[in-house]
Amino acid sequence: MTTFALIADGPGSVGSTVTSLLAVGAFAAGWVAVRRLLHKGFPRIPQWGAWLSAAIAATCLVLIFVLPSVLQPSPASVRPSSTAHITIVTPRPGQTFTGNPARVPITLRLTGGHIVTFTSTDLRPNEGHIHLFIDGRLVSMTYGLTQKVWVAPGDHTLMAAFVAVDHAPFNPPVETSVPFRVTP
Repeated sequence: MTTFALIADGPGSVGSTVTSLLAVGAFAAGWVAVRRLLHKGFPRIPQWGAWLSAAIAATCLVLIFVLPSVLQPSPASVRPSSTAHITIVTPRPGQTFTGNPARVPITLRLTGGHIVTFTSTDLRPNEGHIHLFIDGRLVSMTYGLTQKVWVAPGDHTLMAAFVAVDHAPFNPPVETSVPFRVTP
């Protein structure tokens, strides 16, 4: 079943894209450098240009390993617990929406927790973000308690999670779920 989200962002998307682009850049720059330095191609590139290309390839390789940890701090190994509680106000259990896809309004209630707009490794037990999952697939990371998502026809389960500021769950997780249906 396909689920469409109005706002969605999966963890790792920026880091994966950057890493992929750096890998392609490293391969291309390395290829040019090796071919030119062995006098097997790229005769119009001066010798110093081949060495510059080799330096660019080496820099890209180093960045492949360094940037992901900078772009995405790893979750703390010891997870904090939270006294927060999250409730799904809408949709109600078993509620049916019509459309192909349908725009499903989501309203949440958070008690004992505070939503913040920053990401950090300085974890506090009652500060975090809201993650929405439909059928186990992340569809939104939001800083609010209302959201609208596009959902294809079928039986679905919405799960809302209040997660720490590093986007990883509290221990135990602060989450709730509700089943709903979309008909064409």
